[in-house]
Amino acid sequence: MDKKPLLGMTIAELKTLAKESGMPAFTGGQIAKWLYIQHVSDIDEMTNISRQNRERLSATYEIGSMAPTDFQRSADGTIKYLFPTESGREVETVFIPDGERATLCVSCQVGCKMNCLFCQTGKQGFEGQLSVRDILNQVYALPERERLTNIVFMGQGEPMDNLDNVLKATEILTSDYGYGWSPKRITVSSVGVKNKLKRFLDESECHVAISLHSAIPEQRAMLMPAERGMSIVKVIELLRQYDFSHQRRLSFEYIVFGGLNDTPLHAREIVNLLKGLECRVNLIRFHQIPGVDLHEASEERMISLRDYLTHHGIFTTIRASRGQDIFAACGLLSTAKQIADARRKK
Repeated sequence: MDKKPLLGMTIAELKTLAKESGMPAFTGGQIAKWLYIQHVSDIDEMTNISRQNRERLSATYEIGSMAPTDFQRSADGTIKYLFPTESGREVETVFIPDGERATLCVSCQVGCKMNCLFCQTGKQGFEGQLSVRDILNQVYALPERERLTNIVFMGQGEPMDNLDNVLKATEILTSDYGYGWSPKRITVSSVGVKNKLKRFLDESECHVAISLHSAIPEQRAMLMPAERGMSIVKVIELLRQYDFSHQRRLSFEYIVFGGLNDTPLHAREIVNLLKGLECRVNLIRFHQIPGVDLHEASEERMISLRDYLTHHGIFTTIRASRGQDIFAACGLLSTAKQIADARRKK
């Protein structure tokens, strides 16, 4: 019989599990501490739980942690991991060290429904949601886990399209019974999904990052089909209802494509769209993916765009490219693995 994973359970679920297994409810709290604070690898390590109860627990449950199956290490220290999932598929997780800061870019889906033109993950199609266990395992089983200072949900998949599991994972990451992180150490990205984005803003205190990539709706729809479901204009209207002037931060991700969205017109449209909104813009260099006729913008255009936005009151940075000597773009390593596996099966 396959055992059920403990990893991914909230304190309420662990207390219910304990009672249903004939143990005191407070045992659920003990299990949570062993999981999320001590990071044990085996139930038998939970030494303040009686041996009888550990044996009872082990008969049905296991920790549920799964080590990465592959990785690529960059000369700049960036490491891209492949993690297995409950479905038998694999997803990418990227560890990005930068001085005293170390960020983990986690995935929330296998593939993605959004099918953005510039994203390799979208070319894979949608293959399934990651469970809470799958999401947290990217942290739990990370060799560099103790070095982490920040987590960004900017890996494979659209977080708002797997919102229940993303909210549950961030609850465990930020709760006293779990990892105890401040929500300000976590950023969740989105293209903007109708109804789901509002729910996230209402139920979470984590930072928010919106994939912008063009302030011209027609062009954004060409780059991002999700524009047709929830336009960037509607996204901005929603965001204006929330306070981003204190603790929670709002940012916009803007991949700069040479000759496409890097002109003075695009700069003016960004200013018009974001005028009066407390936010920042991150300009990102495009990493080429196979079969897509998009190109990296010149350094001159990147700087010009940054300076124009900054001059007009929008705090703007050019994000440093990382991992360019490995599979830098999101989805490339997992796609390469899928191709290799398919070839082996022939």
